[in-house]
Amino acid sequence: MKNARGIRPSMILLTVGYLVVAVYVTFAHSDDSGTMKHDHLHHHHFAEFAKVPEKARVRLNPLESDTDAVAAGKKLFAQHCAECHGSTAEGGRKAPNLRADEVQNATPGEIFWILTNGVVRRGMPVWSKLPEPQRWQIVSYLKSLAPAEKSP
Repeated sequence: MKNARGIRPSMILLTVGYLVVAVYVTFAHSDDSGTMKHDHLHHHHFAEFAKVPEKARVRLNPLESDTDAVAAGKKLFAQHCAECHGSTAEGGRKAPNLRADEVQNATPGEIFWILTNGVVRRGMPVWSKLPEPQRWQIVSYLKSLAPAEKSP
């Protein structure tokens, strides 16, 4: 049966239903609550560690005992990484918290590989053009950070 304008009530209900679902999905994905943000970044960004090849995973940081590497890495982080990861690597709208357990428990080789290859589909650029010693300095800085505080 059609109404006065020639539109079936079932089509109206279907259209309204689609709109309700679209609005719900939009708001659900734009929620800035810590849980949503954490779960999204946690799941998608840290999954990249599983993709690191074993050869890269076991690489050791050649600057691990260099006392100046952490300070140099902190400066490089401020220049290249802080815009997305936050000034103290606590994460931001664009990038995850690098103080998270997944990063702090990662091997230097895993971090170096991610830094070198980026996570382009998630917005992290490839940093392979940054000289290798500078990438290792950033790894040194990241490994020197205190772990993130646990949320209740």
